[in-house]
Amino acid sequence: MAAASASSSLSLLPRTLNRHSSNPHPGRLSLPGLITPTKQALQTRHGRRSRATVRAAAVETLQKADTSLVEKSVNTIRFLAIDAVEKANSGHPGLPMGCAPMGHILYDEVMRYNPANPYWFNRDRFVLSAGHGCMLQYALLHLAGYDSVKEEDLKSFRQWGSSTPGHPENFETPGVEVTTGPLGQGIANAVGLALAEKHLAARFNKPDSEIVDHYTYVILGDGCQMEGISNEVCSLAGHWGLGKLIAFYDDNHISIDGDTEIAFTESVDTRFEALGWHVIWVKNGNTGYDEIRAAIKEAKAVKDKPTLIKVTTTIGYGSPNKANSYSVHGSALGSKEVDATRKNLGWPYEPFHVPEDVQKHWSRHIPEGAALEAAWNAKFAEYEKKYKEEAAELKSITTGELPAGWDKALPTYTPESAADATRNLSQQCLNALAKVLPGLLGGSADLASSNMTLLKMFGDFQKDTPEERNVRFGVREHGMGAICNGIALHSPGFIPYCATFFVFTDYMRAAIRISALSEAGVIYVMTHDSIGLGEDGPTHQPIEHLASFRAMPNVLMLRPADGNETAGSYKVAVVNRKRPSILALSRQKLSQLPGTSIEGVEKGGYTISDNSSGNKPDVILIGTGSELEIAAKAGEELRKEGKTVRVVSLVSWELFDEQSDAYKESVFPAAVTARVSIEAGSTFGWQKIVGSKGKAIGIDRFGASAPAGKIYKEFGITVEAVIEAAKAVC
Repeated sequence: MAAASASSSLSLLPRTLNRHSSNPHPGRLSLPGLITPTKQALQTRHGRRSRATVRAAAVETLQKADTSLVEKSVNTIRFLAIDAVEKANSGHPGLPMGCAPMGHILYDEVMRYNPANPYWFNRDRFVLSAGHGCMLQYALLHLAGYDSVKEEDLKSFRQWGSSTPGHPENFETPGVEVTTGPLGQGIANAVGLALAEKHLAARFNKPDSEIVDHYTYVILGDGCQMEGISNEVCSLAGHWGLGKLIAFYDDNHISIDGDTEIAFTESVDTRFEALGWHVIWVKNGNTGYDEIRAAIKEAKAVKDKPTLIKVTTTIGYGSPNKANSYSVHGSALGSKEVDATRKNLGWPYEPFHVPEDVQKHWSRHIPEGAALEAAWNAKFAEYEKKYKEEAAELKSITTGELPAGWDKALPTYTPESAADATRNLSQQCLNALAKVLPGLLGGSADLASSNMTLLKMFGDFQKDTPEERNVRFGVREHGMGAICNGIALHSPGFIPYCATFFVFTDYMRAAIRISALSEAGVIYVMTHDSIGLGEDGPTHQPIEHLASFRAMPNVLMLRPADGNETAGSYKVAVVNRKRPSILALSRQKLSQLPGTSIEGVEKGGYTISDNSSGNKPDVILIGTGSELEIAAKAGEELRKEGKTVRVVSLVSWELFDEQSDAYKESVFPAAVTARVSIEAGSTFGWQKIVGSKGKAIGIDRFGASAPAGKIYKEFGITVEAVIEAAKAVC
């Protein structure tokens, strides 16, 4: 029995109001079967939110299958999602049921990819920003022939060890580009992916060889639209003219708490036009296949702007009693409603079944994808013959293979070198690395002249100069971090960095957490790292921030004390492509200390001075960043009094924890319990280092507004305080 079309099943339904609605919205007809608003109802429903004049797309079709086969394929996607959520008794079936038509058209008719090699460089990228609807993407990957999502993987949706987790995770499921789930992060990542494409195309394409040419597609929902990060990044996307970014807005008007009328009534169309986007409205996202195709064609014709395609859909389309309601958003339909939905959509198949004709139709993507990649490889081989230098740089970015000897470009310092703020030393490192690392690019959240992050040999990445490598993010910390995640995950040789004051990581913590989770090696250049910034006061002075990032998994928290340690921190950050690094850098000048080294930083903690023998110092003094010099001076004074003192730089707890037990014992012998730490931040966590008999000097309250020297004295971050503590413990 062939699957009946959705339109024919709708005609069989009695037109009576269902139990879900007293119909507070007169333009919306509630039905006991398919709850599909009429065209007139949609016009009424969106009249207020679509004040902007939105051009109707001319109906031009792309490559497509017979309509009945398309509907059957779309329903296959719906039921794979329904069945997986039902088996797990957990998940979000509503979005996949509503977005199946646009998902089908994208993966079956529009996107270029190779299922056999999910990492082929010139593939189109797809991001499901509304990550809770991940069964849509898993169903599409399954139909397209990706090995990462077999039938057994669909059956183990949301289960321990499966490749189909509850939200898309790039590190678990090949074919998933970025990790989404926290709403708004995905659209931000997509902006980063599109930025990366535009940048590479401008740098490497030639009049006779367009070697970089791919699109970024994204599906986002009302929740993503409400999150502030989406406005931050979409503002930048419009400013940058990212013409190969095409976003589908799943306009279904339902969120977890109910109809979006309760909290979200703005005109999204008008806002996006103001942000510099091209806007198209597909009024029938449920069955309007040609409308969706035409919208994509129109979007591709607009080269100088990103496009938002607002696709009006019905969440849970096909469910007789739950469609168009919040109850279908985040829980399984239930066996009775699944049966009713099968009957309603004319779907006679067992759970997880892919009809033979649908399977045959989709099977072409494996040979077609291989052919696409082979053609591109041949094209690149010709490119490489003509443009050897450019090809070598592009290869470094696409493969992640760093140029030989790149780290020799890092500057080194001696105790005789001039004192300087580590933010200035950071700029020296960045500019040295930019000459040898083709994938290094980045910028600041409107603080480049204070963070010291400008690459002096390059101009600004802008709409008309996308080949440049200084990215101006404006005052958009959250969006900045998430865009950099997208850049990092575009190609393994991209090394994006971004910067602001350390305290403003509070604005971007969610993006940093996703960096860590998704193994995106972003370098976070965070200056003004302590009370040492002085007069700006407690609103700008980090206290708990070091401790908080040390608590975050898969993050390297680095606080260098001078030039050598800053260079070492950059070496570590560049090498670690699968975990982000945060560099906490000073505003105030710091001395170049004896004993510091790049090699020491690589171990996380190391001895910079020691007058003891037999690994038995009287006391161990431990410092980080600007306070390492204080510890060193205290050590000198204690030695004058006859003490044997070891001074340790603990620039990165995470790196130190990874060292061998023997090495850790050589730095912190278990027998030596007299330990004193000093750090201009929270003492939280330091007991792990100093032990129950040691002392941690720090700040466990907010800072104050005054010159830096005065604040250090008032808070007891001094040589005298270290000496006093040392005498108390030894």
